[in-house]
Amino acid sequence: MGIDRRAFLKIAGLSTMLGLGGKAALDVFAPGEVEASTKGVPLTAGKRWAMGIDVRLLDDKVISEATAACHRHHNVPDLASAKEEIKWIWEEDYEHSFPGHQHEYVGDDIKHAKFLLLCNHCSNPPCCRVCPTKATWQRPDGIVMMDPHRCIGCRFCMAACPFGARSFNWGDPRRVTRIPELIAKNPGFPFNKDYPTRSKGVVEKCTFCVDLLEKGEQPLCVTAANKIKKGSFTFGDLSDAESSIRVLLRKRYSLRRKSELGTNPNVFYLI
Repeated sequence: MGIDRRAFLKIAGLSTMLGLGGKAALDVFAPGEVEASTKGVPLTAGKRWAMGIDVRLLDDKVISEATAACHRHHNVPDLASAKEEIKWIWEEDYEHSFPGHQHEYVGDDIKHAKFLLLCNHCSNPPCCRVCPTKATWQRPDGIVMMDPHRCIGCRFCMAACPFGARSFNWGDPRRVTRIPELIAKNPGFPFNKDYPTRSKGVVEKCTFCVDLLEKGEQPLCVTAANKIKKGSFTFGDLSDAESSIRVLLRKRYSLRRKSELGTNPNVFYLI
């Protein structure tokens, strides 16, 4: 991919902003730290990861615990400003979750149900096709990754994603953790010192907790939700006919968000 002098200088400046220090500016285009840490074969090796969410078991407690577990681990700040909002997993109603399924005879149990939304890790992800620096890419096991060290903040991926699953850091996502007064006022603010930080001007989203998959563990939202209501979340390999997710999908009817667009989402909602 060729770049002109102006673009090169912009990237060089961004590499300094992102704290890459002595690395060459063009290293932004090379595999970043996040990608390098996920090249190993997960201990729970799968060819196509997918998640099933049982809508009948979702309540305020399950939603709260699943969201908190995710946001704590990934240092997702809880910002009051709607413009600056950052979310990896969030609650939504049926109307906005499944606009293509709307009709006047939808049952009240579905129409008024709560839904937890996240990146769908589509098998045909449009976000990956539009990224000019390959900051977002798809792993062989289907997980759509996001490397903030390679992101130049163009937000093409946000425009391409039909699910609103990506957030842009308008401010420094680490700023609250550096201000003791704000931490004192918000004791529940998440901060995991072991999780890589990201900077102002980059995009982020759910990654199916690849750092935990490498250890043979389940995504945090799955573990947290199932502690409250067993079976509310199911995670497994769609390529394995006997996996927990495949068994569940054979038994229960499910919906996928905007499946008519052809992105082939890998998050299923059991109703």
